[in-house]
Amino acid sequence: MLKPDFSKGENGLLPAIIQDDNTGKVLMLGYMNEEALAKTQSSGKVTFFSRSKQRLWTKGESSENYLNLVEISLDCDQDTFLIKAIPDGPTCHTGADTCWDEKNEGFGFLNKLEQVIEGRKNGDNEKSYVKSLFDKGINKVAQKVGEEAVEVVIEAKDNNEELFLNESADLLFHYLILLQAKGYKLKDVIKILEGRHR
Repeated sequence: MLKPDFSKGENGLLPAIIQDDNTGKVLMLGYMNEEALAKTQSSGKVTFFSRSKQRLWTKGESSENYLNLVEISLDCDQDTFLIKAIPDGPTCHTGADTCWDEKNEGFGFLNKLEQVIEGRKNGDNEKSYVKSLFDKGINKVAQKVGEEAVEVVIEAKDNNEELFLNESADLLFHYLILLQAKGYKLKDVIKILEGRHR
């Protein structure tokens, strides 16, 4: 049960940090009073008290880029909210993903790996394994994914965890290459899974 101490905030307003539940990216900072908190909890759409409009304001009420509530927690002093949400689109009124003009991509190392793959794909290093796969075409890339998938299945039936995990890493790596060969990124697949989960 949340027990925020609204008396600590100026005019009964407490800061609310909004974080994307899927990516972990901080999207924005807003302020909530008791009424905004209650509306957020009842509607499932993150609602603030707008200091400039002097009224309740549901994020997305005009843009339809709602913040869909996942969970609310309080800090140790009971005066700051951490709200995990799933955004329907860009969070910032400028059209940026976040109010700090950051991309809302949060697959950590996998994002970096995708960038490396893209760099090698478009590079001119003839010794690059990744480039050689792209140069051989989609059939070769797809074949490698199939081969790695079979190796994962084989290792799954044995009890060598190290081999199983290494083959799993090979499969994921080649799958990322296949996605790029088809013009997609991991986020495109994640989006479909998120849709199914809802």
